[in-house]
Amino acid sequence: MIRLLLAEDQAMIREALATLLGLEPDLEVVAEAGRGDEVLPALTAAREAGSPVDVALLDIEMPGMDGICAAAGAHAAYPDLRIVILTTFGRPGFLRRAMEAGASAFLVKDAPAAELAGAVRRVMAGERVIDPDLAAAALADGINPLTSRERDVLSASEGGSTNAEIASRLFLSEGTVRNYLSACIQKTGTRNRTEALTLARAKGWL
Repeated sequence: MIRLLLAEDQAMIREALATLLGLEPDLEVVAEAGRGDEVLPALTAAREAGSPVDVALLDIEMPGMDGICAAAGAHAAYPDLRIVILTTFGRPGFLRRAMEAGASAFLVKDAPAAELAGAVRRVMAGERVIDPDLAAAALADGINPLTSRERDVLSASEGGSTNAEIASRLFLSEGTVRNYLSACIQKTGTRNRTEALTLARAKGWL
């Protein structure tokens, strides 16, 4: 039996997926989470209860913590855990970030239940499973041009934060923040930080 954790913030979707997956003879949903920051505690609780999770299915957009960050934390804590990312957002940048976070599969939510169940079995067998359309888009889109620190600074600029506020939050100098933001604008081919942030989010680079 393959034991699953299902993390999805929309209760109706989570319950429907749990029901559909539970119809498979070799799959069992042993843990659920409605927030990204509930994933690691749910994994730990399942393990302590004697039902360690084999595969975690994580939505990307969740309150508390997004699915990719949750995947990174889960992978660090439980390296043998297989992770499947489910998303309605087919952005190439998300695919790359998910793989970097330790995900074994990346699928869109509207995939048929049989396809999802098949993906779970394949990742348990050591395979990687990626939606072919997303894989093609990721190759066409190229790599994320922003460094990790540039992504941090650009993300921190959301909401109109000043350079001083960003510098204080990230423990950087204002000059360093300006340099990072200038690099982001240049690399994205945009005119200002707002446009750079919008484009980076659309591409799934943040």
